[in-house]
Amino acid sequence: MTKIREVVVTSDSTNHGALAGRFGDSRFPVGGPDGLGHISSGPNPYDLLSASLAACTAMSVRFQARRQKLPLERVEVGVSFHHGVRGEKDSFERTLVLEGELDAKQRTFLLEAANLCPVGKILGITANINTRLDVTASGHNERPQACYEDDVAELPIPNITPD
Repeated sequence: MTKIREVVVTSDSTNHGALAGRFGDSRFPVGGPDGLGHISSGPNPYDLLSASLAACTAMSVRFQARRQKLPLERVEVGVSFHHGVRGEKDSFERTLVLEGELDAKQRTFLLEAANLCPVGKILGITANINTRLDVTASGHNERPQACYEDDVAELPIPNITPD
């Protein structure tokens, strides 16, 4: 029998229609336009997609490091999403920070392990995923952050306008 993983997202009529996600006992807000001119706080759908790729990548790298008994002390994965322009594919930029006494060969192996991430394989069907190693933790990104309204405005979907 096939097992399913179901995430349920519902609107809250007591909070301007804000969206909330639920998976098992876990609850999380879903941000973006609420249909009434308000912007709900929380990660928007593109943020959640990027978070899924980052989490799966970190798990894949950590798993391979443990399996090979590599001295990986900490992994950090940053993912940003970019809409393709004029018919180009959308893309994800993935940055890995690997901490520990790893040599160049081990770092290359773990970079390749990042590409074994199952979520990345699914997303890679319709989007490009570019991965690079970085030597420092990402901390704060100095570039302006995109907003969900900009994302929705760029999509060629008829009859849908951001609030």
